[in-house]
Order: sequence, then structure tokens, then C-alpha cells
Amino acid sequence: MSQLSLAIDSSLLVRDDQGRYMLATADQILEAARQVIDRKIPRGALFTSPERVKDYLRTKLAGFEHEVFAALFLDTQHRLIEYVEMFRGTIDSASVYPREVVKEALRLNAAAVIFSHNHPSGNPEPSQADKLLTQRLKEALALVDVRVLDHIVVGGQGTVSFAERGLL
Repeated sequence: MSQLSLAIDSSLLVRDDQGRYMLATADQILEAARQVIDRKIPRGALFTSPERVKDYLRTKLAGFEHEVFAALFLDTQHRLIEYVEMFRGTIDSASVYPREVVKEALRLNAAAVIFSHNHPSGNPEPSQADKLLTQRLKEALALVDVRVLDHIVVGGQGTVSFAERGLL
């Protein structure tokens, strides 16, 4: 067996538009993982445990080199209505607008929401700004009877849950 075939056997491949196979990049692998998790946890899926939510969000947000602020909009039974990546930022921050979050919650007729964002640095510890933002979002959504169940920060393979830490 040649050196080339050994390298290909141990790597992931993607097919281009002409049907040729090429080595997959890390970004292509992460995007494929995001698509798989969307099929694995479709609209209407029940989030039965904090670990299932964290696993889902780790798959969706790990690997980005910029901050992404996302929301899981849920119905009254905590079934997924929709996962929405609402805001994209830079390597260390993202601007989040409570008005837009409230509009999306109302558009989807959500009863509850779980927020999440990633820390590209790999450290999942929430900043003071993260805590203040979560409080502002919670207050804004309370005005329209939407409950904030959690805010999960993803950093590398680690996560921090505001609810588990008593920060909500």
C-alpha cells in the first residue's frame, strides 16, 4: 500500500462539484457535523436534559473563530421550535440587540428560550458583559411572557450553564 493511499484512508473526503474526491478541511468537517446534528435533533425534539442541550450547542458552536450568539426557541413543553444563529461578532465579542431577540421569539411564538454563544478563546467562563446581557434579555423577554431557561457558553469542548451556576 502506498503512502498516498494510507493518508487518504485515514482522512475524511468531500466531493467537489465535478464529482472528484478531495481531502476535507476542518471547516467542511464542522459544517457537516452541524448538518448531522440538525437531522439528529429536528424541530419538535424534546430537550430532556441539560447534557443533551450542551451536546447540541457544543456541536453547533465549537470551532468558530468568531463569536456567534444563538438561541434555541422552545414551545411550552420545551420542544425545539427553531435554532437561530442571531448575531455574529469578532474574535472576542458580538453585539446582541434585545429588540431583535424579542421580535424573533414573538415571530416563532416561543414560550421559552435558551441562549448560547461561543468563546473562540476556548475558555467557557462567562464574562461580566455576558452576565449583564443575559439579565437584559431576561427582562425584555419577561415583558412578553417568554421564559429564559438558560444561557450556555461554549468554549472549546467545555460549557458553562448560567442556570447550573445560579446566575439566572
